Amino acid sequence: MKRIVLLFGVIMTAMMVWADDGPKSISLTNDQQKLVISNNDFAFNLFRKARNEESQILSPLSITYALGMLNNGAAGETLKQINTVLGFGDAGADAINNFCLKMLTEAPKLDEQTKVMIANTIYFNKAKGYELKDNFVSKAKQYYDAVPESRDFNDGETLNVINKWANDHTEGMIPEILKEDEFDPMAVSYLLNALYFKGTWTLKFDAKETKNEMFNGDFEVPMMHLKEKELTYTENDECQALTLPYGNGAYQMTILLPLEGKSINDVLKGLTAEKWKQNYQWMDEAIVDVKLPRFETKTEINLKEIMSDLGMPNAFIYGTAEFPGFCSCENIYIDLMKQVAKIKVNEEGTEAAAVTIIGVKDSAVQEPRHVKFYADRPFLYVISERSTGSIFFMGQYMGESSKGDPSGISSSSIHQSPSTKTYNLAGQQLSTPPAKGVYIQNGKKIVAF
Repeated sequence: MKRIVLLFGVIMTAMMVWADDGPKSISLTNDQQKLVISNNDFAFNLFRKARNEESQILSPLSITYALGMLNNGAAGETLKQINTVLGFGDAGADAINNFCLKMLTEAPKLDEQTKVMIANTIYFNKAKGYELKDNFVSKAKQYYDAVPESRDFNDGETLNVINKWANDHTEGMIPEILKEDEFDPMAVSYLLNALYFKGTWTLKFDAKETKNEMFNGDFEVPMMHLKEKELTYTENDECQALTLPYGNGAYQMTILLPLEGKSINDVLKGLTAEKWKQNYQWMDEAIVDVKLPRFETKTEINLKEIMSDLGMPNAFIYGTAEFPGFCSCENIYIDLMKQVAKIKVNEEGTEAAAVTIIGVKDSAVQEPRHVKFYADRPFLYVISERSTGSIFFMGQYMGESSKGDPSGISSSSIHQSPSTKTYNLAGQQLSTPPAKGVYIQNGKKIVAF
């Protein structure tokens, strides 16, 4: 069997300056806006399916780009399933192409203080004797600015070339996206996407105000503090929601903080793209006292089973997957799909990176109110483009210890509090540990048999 491998990466970094001009917008038709809402539904479905009890970061937009590019070679039920999972349904592959092209060309122009780059490329194994289909190559160039490069994957250099491309298009944030034992010289192709973001907080946190404080009642984290600033805010029966803009406001981080007694599961349970849109409509200006942990999270996740469960199983089944428009070989199917992502949040801003690998084998005005927003317990966060609402990154922070050093990024070691506190995987406190199952006690995961 032969394999095609799609490889795509995402990178995002941010530092802060004050924005002098207002945010620009990406102009979408009504039909295109509906597609963005549906694609955001994919983002929420993906995160619900992928999340566990640990801090996580994912990039649904990166998956949309990679599958969108491959989808130009799909047909039949495989094509239908990919379109449906990504939220484009009957609109089809061309709708995905047009959405990706729109973001590719317009997202970098929204804010002079924010650098956004979206890059794609394709490496094809000429040693296999196959050829990419002309229509696939044409659409890769037209919609993804991806120019295929033919290489002999047995030359001993292709792996280095792939990793160098990732490094160059993420400004060194992702120096290696494919390990030696993951590289297959018998693969048909490697397709790569890199999304790079370098923005700024509109309002900086003062490093002098960062102090170690308790998180979830278990251990200390370096807690940043933004005193009494006018921000967009809302709340409901499940959570508080706060938006922290970058640069001129074209990009933003929205934090969803469950209320006391609620959990991330409670917030996610009924969260849809339509409710997400309404959430912004309900937001208004408030004077907010903000506390937010400085943190660093890295996630590596196998997406093959997750994407199959979301509704596109055919793409992963040999003999069932249909990709006749990709190349001259037959019976190809996705054999590997995973994403590695990282995010770093501090007083200067946000730095994040994600790399995903897909392997395919063949065979009304009021006085602003004053509120407190203290993110001292597990929370969700979303990084999105303001005018379209398109979600770039989505994650959750469950807490890591600081080792008592407020000047550094939190480490993986855990500071234990004198008291014993027990939580379930949803972050809710338990009166006693369960006799069987998995739970969190003093910041450590316990498995009881």
